Amino acid sequence: MTSTRRSLAADPRTRLSRLPAPQHWLLVSLIGTVAILALGFAVKLTPGVLPAELALDEGLTDIQQPFLNAVGIGLSTIFSPAGAVVLLALSFLFLLFVRRAPVNAFAFTGLAAFCWLSSELFKLVVAEPRPNGALLDHPLLAEIGHDSFPSGHTTFIASYAIACWVLARRARWEVPTIVGGVAAVLIMGAARLYVSGHYLTDVIGSVLVAATAAVFFAGVWNLIGMPILRWLPVIDRLGPIPGRQSARAVTA
Repeated sequence: MTSTRRSLAADPRTRLSRLPAPQHWLLVSLIGTVAILALGFAVKLTPGVLPAELALDEGLTDIQQPFLNAVGIGLSTIFSPAGAVVLLALSFLFLLFVRRAPVNAFAFTGLAAFCWLSSELFKLVVAEPRPNGALLDHPLLAEIGHDSFPSGHTTFIASYAIACWVLARRARWEVPTIVGGVAAVLIMGAARLYVSGHYLTDVIGSVLVAATAAVFFAGVWNLIGMPILRWLPVIDRLGPIPGRQSARAVTA
């Protein structure tokens, strides 16, 4: 029994059975939520802030080039909501059926999806208007609506990067994963500004949303994640579930 538990704890397929989270994760999540809302409403309601941010978008339209245009529009298209769902689904299926790691599959995908979808709540509450394309000389993507804060595209990349870091944590590829994740977030944030889809504070807010939501998800997962997986039928046929064998032994 003891050797089985030790082997499961050392099995990389169960490395996400417990996610890194601060001791007072609920308080940290609350503080992060308040900070995000404060930023969003401060930018929206303070006179002169949005026009100043729009000037940055306008300046980027002055350096448009065919290659950069293709990159900006391409990233905005590939990582649209539909593209994000496809990437999450592929990641889940890879971890579940190729890596035979149901714990990692559910934790990784759940973390990335929850952090990304959390941006929709802040979009709804803050309701910041999109950059006005009519005030720009030649915006690449003149999007409309009151859902500018935060950037959904950037939130998704930040969320996926956080999930990748958690999966690579304390492994030899942890540092490359961090570097790649930071670079991906910077590139996506710059792309959304370049195509005039968002303001700079939308991008900053996206990182705050992803980080805050990650802390909350990790705390909840550590409480109920593994009990739920142990309850699911036949899930252990796809890979190891810590505690599943011991529960069977007690029942027997």
